Amino acid sequence: MSELYEFNDIDTFTTGAVGRPGQRTFYVQVRSDQTRVTVKCEKQQVNALAEYLGRLLQDLPDPDDLPMRESLELVVPSVTSFVVGPMGLAYDAELDRFVIMLEELLVADDEDEDDEPLEGLEDVSDASRLRVHLTRGQAAAFCSLAEEIVSAGRPSCLFCGNPMDPDGHPCPRMN
Repeated sequence: MSELYEFNDIDTFTTGAVGRPGQRTFYVQVRSDQTRVTVKCEKQQVNALAEYLGRLLQDLPDPDDLPMRESLELVVPSVTSFVVGPMGLAYDAELDRFVIMLEELLVADDEDEDDEPLEGLEDVSDASRLRVHLTRGQAAAFCSLAEEIVSAGRPSCLFCGNPMDPDGHPCPRMN
């Protein structure tokens, strides 16, 4: 069942990861008054969202309303609303707000393997969505935190760039 979570005025837009590097689960979380929506996503999605927001912020005046660092702490979720698939980002100059749309990842139904490739997909109108309006300050704080969270993972191999486990990894360039 699809849900539309829409927030025009929020207290917090944050991200975080739970688990050990290499086995972390990433989340994006929105909090407004007593409402909290948490969605599960990939590290690359958090990184891409932060990078794109950061590029857009470079063209705008510096924010003057940065949230306190403590307010960005992820409240570890007991339930996630959905897993993020497609993402969208826009800037509304009239409102001076970023608009972020996170959509649920829909997967093909395994029972219909013999059908055509797109036949097994659910109707995209069945996807849940999270739409959030952010101030420049909230966007800047998210970018800063996301950079920290993403970089706190496994170090990259100097030769191939792939993440290395504590025990090393089979490097394709060293073959």
